[in-house]
Formats: sequence, structure tokens, C-alpha cells
Amino acid sequence: MAPAMKIVFGLLTFVTVGMIIGALFQLAFIRRLEESYGSELPPFRGAGRSLNDPYLQFPRGIPHWSNDKEAEVLRLGYVKPEVISWSPRIIVLHNFLSVEECDYLRAIASPRLQISTVVDIKTGKGIKSKVRTSSGMFLNPEEKKFPMIQAIENRISVFAQVPIENGELIQVLRYEKDQYYKPHHDYFSDTFNLKRGGQRVATILMYLSDNVEGGETYFPMAGSGECSCGGKIVKGMCVKPTKGDAVLFWSMGLDGQSDPNSIHGGCEVLAGEKWSATKWMRQRATF
Repeated sequence: MAPAMKIVFGLLTFVTVGMIIGALFQLAFIRRLEESYGSELPPFRGAGRSLNDPYLQFPRGIPHWSNDKEAEVLRLGYVKPEVISWSPRIIVLHNFLSVEECDYLRAIASPRLQISTVVDIKTGKGIKSKVRTSSGMFLNPEEKKFPMIQAIENRISVFAQVPIENGELIQVLRYEKDQYYKPHHDYFSDTFNLKRGGQRVATILMYLSDNVEGGETYFPMAGSGECSCGGKIVKGMCVKPTKGDAVLFWSMGLDGQSDPNSIHGGCEVLAGEKWSATKWMRQRATF
């Protein structure tokens, strides 16, 4: 065999072996991800005041990540993203919150609930309106420092790919029977609210309660089918509130402009109570 052919053959062999090794590593990684999504994983345990507190127990059912604190905080292996629409961009994040995190947020909010308001486009201030009939409250800056809240904030930032400092304070809401939120946009139409942090880019809605009839999150401009919204069949796409799940959607398109197709609403609750937590994310830092 000529020297040149030997060199070519050697290079081809080297490249082929490299590709095989790379593929094996990739398959091993995918296998680890698949193993982490089992339905028999133990529930996430979380409550307490510090990451080292023995009462704050993170999931131990994932052997590959059991010693990775960051992976535990992000609930890797538990959160399962499902893209349900590309225009508008909507992702359902199954198992985004643990049961304990849901109950924790409800416990903080319960004593401080007030009638919800909407933004007045003329003044930028909150006003009462029949458009929105829920009750709610905002976590304060001090509560944002609590370890469990910090874990949720970090998780939102990573999955939304928006810096933590660009987020508004989390709002917790309760919808009782016959209450709703009519379709609306989360982006601002006034200049007053744009002064702090710019326009809203994305929103995440986290569901904190189960056994709710109705109360779906409704996207009229998503999809081409029909869905049940508060017991009525409507055109568009509806997401049923399931405790621990979250809906992440973008109010701003890839072109940097506000997306009118991001219009959404909270369907009427027919039975039970719908609890949710909302986080709005801005173009720039809000604090």
C-alpha cells in the first residue's frame, strides 16, 4: 500500500473510531435522561429555610444527579417540557413545582389575599375590573430571599432563559367558583409601566391546586382546533390546571415585537378553587 493511502486509511480509521465513541457517549447521556423520567420516582420533598436544612429534602430517586444540588433545585428528571404551540410560543412544564412548593406558596398567600386588579392603560395603575374577578397578592422582596422561593426563581430563570433580575415579584392568585379572567395580553399598552424593566417578554403560570373543574388557561389564537373552557367549547387551545404543572409563554415574538397572538385568559371555575402563581419577565432588570 502506498504511503499516501496508508495516511488516508489511518485518518479515516481515526475519524470513524472518534465518531463511534462520540455516539456512545451521546447514547449514554440520552439513556440517563430517559431513566430519570420514570413514573415511579419518589415525590420531591421540600420545605425549610436553607439548602442545608435536613427538613429541606431534595429528590434522591435519581442516582446520576443525587449529589448535584443545582440539578436538584432545577428538578432535572422531574420537569418534563411539552411544546404545545410555536405561534404563539407556549410550553407546558409538567411537574415544574413539587407538592410542597405549591402548598408553601398557598400558605404564604392565604392571609393576604385581596381583590385582583388590572392595569389602567391611561395611568398604569391597578384598578378593579369585571375583566378579572380573582383575589391575589404579591410576594414581597424579603420573601423573595427565602430559600424555597429562590429555588423556584432560579428554576424559572433557567427554563425561560431570562435573567432572574428581569423578573417581577411572584403573584399568587385564587379563583373561586364562577370567577375568571377574560382574554388579555400581558404586554403593556401604556408608557408608565415600561419605565421599570421595559416590556414584558414572557410569563409563567404555575398551578398550585388540584381537583378544579374548569379554570383552564385559554389561548384563543393558538392551534386550529377546539377545547373546553369553563364548560364551553371554544376555538383555540386550553391548558387544564394540574397541581405542580406550569405554562410558559412569550408575549414578545422572535422579532422583538409584542405578539398579539399571545392573548390568553383564565376560564371560569365551575367547581373547587383554582390557585396559581404568576411570574412576569421583562426586557431589563426590574430592581
